[in-house]
Amino acid sequence: MLDYPVLLLFPVALMFAAVSDILTMTIPNRVSLAMIAAFPLAAFMAGLPMATALMHLAAFAIVLAVCFALFSFNLLGGGDAKLLAATSLWIGTSQLLPFLAYVTIAGGFLAMFILVFRRFPVAALPIPEWALRLHKSGGGIPYGLAICAGGLMIYPKTEIFRALIV
Repeated sequence: MLDYPVLLLFPVALMFAAVSDILTMTIPNRVSLAMIAAFPLAAFMAGLPMATALMHLAAFAIVLAVCFALFSFNLLGGGDAKLLAATSLWIGTSQLLPFLAYVTIAGGFLAMFILVFRRFPVAALPIPEWALRLHKSGGGIPYGLAICAGGLMIYPKTEIFRALIV
Protein backbone atom coordinates (compact mmCIF):
# COMPACT_ATOMS: atom_id res chain seq x y z
CA MET A 1 0.00 0.00 0.00
CA LEU A 2 2.87 2.35 0.79
CA ASP A 3 4.27 1.62 -2.68
CA TYR A 4 1.55 3.52 -4.52
CA PRO A 5 2.48 7.05 -3.41
CA VAL A 6 6.08 6.34 -4.42
CA LEU A 7 4.87 4.83 -7.69
CA LEU A 8 2.79 7.93 -8.44
CA LEU A 9 5.42 10.53 -7.53
CA PHE A 10 7.25 10.20 -10.85
CA PRO A 11 4.26 10.68 -13.19
CA VAL A 12 2.74 13.42 -11.02
CA ALA A 13 6.05 15.33 -10.98
CA LEU A 14 6.36 14.98 -14.76
CA MET A 15 2.81 16.21 -15.34
CA PHE A 16 3.34 19.15 -12.98
CA ALA A 17 6.52 20.08 -14.86
CA ALA A 18 4.74 19.82 -18.22
CA VAL A 19 1.84 22.03 -17.14
CA SER A 20 4.21 24.55 -15.59
CA ASP A 21 6.29 24.65 -18.77
CA ILE A 22 3.21 25.16 -20.95
CA LEU A 23 1.79 27.92 -18.76
CA THR A 24 4.97 29.79 -17.81
CA MET A 25 7.78 28.42 -20.02
CA THR A 26 9.64 27.49 -16.82
CA ILE A 27 10.10 24.24 -14.95
CA PRO A 28 10.57 24.85 -11.23
CA ASN A 29 13.81 23.47 -9.79
CA ARG A 30 11.83 21.92 -6.96
CA VAL A 31 10.25 19.43 -9.39
CA SER A 32 13.59 18.03 -10.53
CA LEU A 33 14.96 18.15 -6.98
CA ALA A 34 11.92 16.27 -5.65
CA MET A 35 12.39 13.58 -8.28
CA ILE A 36 16.09 13.25 -7.43
CA ALA A 37 15.41 13.23 -3.68
CA ALA A 38 12.65 10.61 -3.99
CA PHE A 39 14.67 8.24 -6.16
CA PRO A 40 16.63 6.56 -3.31
CA LEU A 41 13.36 5.80 -1.49
CA ALA A 42 11.79 4.43 -4.68
CA ALA A 43 14.88 2.33 -5.42
CA PHE A 44 14.88 0.96 -1.87
CA MET A 45 11.15 0.19 -1.90
CA ALA A 46 11.49 -1.46 -5.32
CA GLY A 47 14.34 -3.58 -4.02
CA LEU A 48 16.71 -2.47 -6.75
CA PRO A 49 20.12 -4.11 -6.42
CA MET A 50 22.94 -1.65 -5.74
CA ALA A 51 24.44 -2.29 -9.18
CA THR A 52 21.14 -1.40 -10.86
CA ALA A 53 20.73 1.73 -8.73
CA LEU A 54 24.25 2.78 -9.71
CA MET A 55 23.34 2.31 -13.38
CA HIS A 56 20.40 4.64 -12.83
CA LEU A 57 22.84 7.13 -11.34
CA ALA A 58 25.09 6.69 -14.39
CA ALA A 59 22.14 7.44 -16.69
CA PHE A 60 21.49 10.60 -14.68
CA ALA A 61 25.14 11.72 -14.86
CA ILE A 62 25.46 11.09 -18.60
CA VAL A 63 22.23 12.86 -19.47
CA LEU A 64 23.03 15.76 -17.14
CA ALA A 65 26.45 16.25 -18.77
CA VAL A 66 25.03 16.13 -22.31
CA CYS A 67 22.12 18.42 -21.40
CA PHE A 68 24.36 20.99 -19.76
CA ALA A 69 26.51 21.01 -22.91
CA LEU A 70 23.35 21.63 -24.96
CA PHE A 71 22.32 24.33 -22.49
CA SER A 72 25.71 26.04 -22.78
CA PHE A 73 25.17 26.31 -26.55
CA ASN A 74 21.64 27.64 -25.94
CA LEU A 75 20.08 24.57 -27.56
CA LEU A 76 18.11 23.45 -24.50
CA GLY A 77 16.62 25.32 -21.57
CA GLY A 78 18.06 24.89 -18.08
CA GLY A 79 14.80 23.57 -16.65
CA ASP A 80 14.49 21.11 -19.53
CA ALA A 81 18.07 19.93 -18.93
CA LYS A 82 17.47 19.33 -15.23
CA LEU A 83 14.11 17.63 -15.80
CA LEU A 84 15.54 15.36 -18.50
CA ALA A 85 18.39 14.33 -16.18
CA ALA A 86 16.09 13.77 -13.19
CA THR A 87 13.76 11.71 -15.36
CA SER A 88 16.70 9.65 -16.62
CA LEU A 89 17.56 8.82 -13.01
CA TRP A 90 14.19 7.09 -12.67
CA ILE A 91 14.41 5.48 -16.13
CA GLY A 92 17.88 3.97 -15.81
CA THR A 93 20.22 2.77 -18.53
CA SER A 94 18.12 -0.21 -19.63
CA GLN A 95 15.33 2.03 -20.99
CA LEU A 96 17.32 5.23 -21.58
CA LEU A 97 17.56 5.03 -25.37
CA PRO A 98 13.86 4.21 -25.90
CA PHE A 99 13.00 7.04 -23.47
CA LEU A 100 15.14 9.52 -25.39
CA ALA A 101 13.59 8.32 -28.65
CA TYR A 102 10.09 8.89 -27.25
CA VAL A 103 11.08 12.37 -26.05
CA THR A 104 12.53 13.19 -29.46
CA ILE A 105 9.42 11.99 -31.30
CA ALA A 106 7.08 13.81 -28.91
CA GLY A 107 9.25 16.93 -29.19
CA GLY A 108 9.08 16.77 -32.97
CA PHE A 109 5.29 16.55 -32.94
CA LEU A 110 5.13 19.36 -30.38
CA ALA A 111 7.37 21.58 -32.51
CA MET A 112 5.29 20.88 -35.63
CA PHE A 113 2.07 21.64 -33.75
CA ILE A 114 3.42 24.94 -32.44
CA LEU A 115 4.78 25.94 -35.86
CA VAL A 116 1.36 25.30 -37.41
CA PHE A 117 -0.34 27.12 -34.50
CA ARG A 118 1.90 30.14 -35.10
CA ARG A 119 0.69 30.42 -38.69
CA PHE A 120 -2.89 31.17 -37.61
CA PRO A 121 -3.85 34.75 -36.73
CA VAL A 122 -5.06 34.71 -33.14
CA ALA A 123 -4.73 38.35 -32.05
CA ALA A 124 -8.49 38.94 -32.13
CA LEU A 125 -9.38 35.65 -30.46
CA PRO A 126 -10.03 35.40 -26.71
CA ILE A 127 -7.20 33.01 -25.85
CA PRO A 128 -5.23 32.85 -22.61
CA GLU A 129 -1.92 34.64 -22.14
CA TRP A 130 0.08 31.40 -22.09
CA ALA A 131 -1.33 30.45 -25.51
CA LEU A 132 -0.40 33.87 -26.87
CA ARG A 133 3.12 33.32 -25.55
CA LEU A 134 3.30 30.00 -27.41
CA HIS A 135 1.96 31.70 -30.53
CA LYS A 136 4.64 34.39 -30.50
CA SER A 137 7.04 33.94 -33.41
CA GLY A 138 10.53 33.08 -32.25
CA GLY A 139 9.25 32.00 -28.86
CA GLY A 140 10.41 28.84 -27.20
CA ILE A 141 8.83 25.43 -27.18
CA PRO A 142 7.73 23.95 -23.83
CA TYR A 143 9.89 20.85 -24.14
CA GLY A 144 8.83 19.77 -20.64
CA LEU A 145 5.70 18.44 -22.32
CA ALA A 146 7.78 16.18 -24.59
CA ILE A 147 9.87 15.01 -21.62
CA CYS A 148 6.67 14.23 -19.74
CA ALA A 149 5.24 12.29 -22.69
CA GLY A 150 8.43 10.27 -23.12
CA GLY A 151 8.67 9.57 -19.40
CA LEU A 152 5.07 8.44 -19.12
CA MET A 153 5.39 6.19 -22.17
CA ILE A 154 8.50 4.40 -20.88
CA TYR A 155 7.73 4.35 -17.13
CA PRO A 156 5.73 1.06 -17.17
CA LYS A 157 8.80 -0.67 -18.64
CA THR A 158 11.22 0.49 -15.93
CA GLU A 159 12.62 -1.67 -13.15
CA ILE A 160 11.14 0.60 -10.48
CA PHE A 161 7.62 0.52 -11.90
CA ARG A 162 7.61 -3.24 -12.44
CA ALA A 163 8.89 -3.88 -8.92
CA LEU A 164 6.45 -1.48 -7.22
CA ILE A 165 3.34 -2.49 -9.18
CA VAL A 166 3.21 -6.06 -7.79
